[in-house]
Amino acid sequence: MSLLEVRGVTKQFVSSGDGVMGRKAVFTAVDDVSFDVELGETLAIVGESGSGKSTTARIAARLLEPTEGTVTFDGQDVTRAKGKDLARFRNNVQVVFQDPFSSLNPRYPVERIVTAPLTYQGITPKGGRRAFAQELMERVGLNPDHCQRYPAQFSGGQAQRIGIARALAVNPKLVICDEAVSALDVSIQAQVLELLMRLQRESGFSYVFIAHDLAVVRQISQRVAVMNKGRIVELGSRDQVFGEPRDDYTKTLLAAVPRINPEWDRRRRAKEAS
Repeated sequence: MSLLEVRGVTKQFVSSGDGVMGRKAVFTAVDDVSFDVELGETLAIVGESGSGKSTTARIAARLLEPTEGTVTFDGQDVTRAKGKDLARFRNNVQVVFQDPFSSLNPRYPVERIVTAPLTYQGITPKGGRRAFAQELMERVGLNPDHCQRYPAQFSGGQAQRIGIARALAVNPKLVICDEAVSALDVSIQAQVLELLMRLQRESGFSYVFIAHDLAVVRQISQRVAVMNKGRIVELGSRDQVFGEPRDDYTKTLLAAVPRINPEWDRRRRAKEAS
């Protein structure tokens, strides 16, 4: 049994009626998508902007309701879960968003932000919230003495670490990263990716990692789902998708990745060694 099972999920959005002759227009953002996520693995969902990958992630996190299909978590159908069932699901599935500053309340200090999931779940940590927040900050590589600072006092990479700390507060089984490093500089991206992989090794949770950067996906994932126009067109192991892609769209994505000229790279390395 997989940790997360998404089956036949479709999501349609209906306009307010400003189409031709005032008719409502229906847009299908996700079309019959199915995939599994195993405990401890990272499944990356990739595709260009508008492919439906973020909508799929939000449905898996129960931030959006699917028009059709089911979402099953740890053996329980959570597609229409409410009340205590939904609260239990929220405790096990957390999200790290693309823009850390838009997902962190600028009026609250970090201590209150990272312990917010505990408040919603009615959990009182041993040792108090201050000590708990400081431990979380240290775990994600931040100075624990800064827990009374506000989001605006941190850099983009530090703010994203705060978002990761908040996601870890309730010891989730699944963390959904929706373009979690795409807004960061390349050097900061690498640091955050190393952090995400280290945290996974320490705690054994799973990731659904949404991205459009194939270099990032290749570094962090075990399996890859490629989306195009709301559908998964290819799903397989990282080595299979990158080494032997079957779908023409996947081949187009891989062909668009910038590559260093091997001869230039050899010359650069020789020059650095001399």
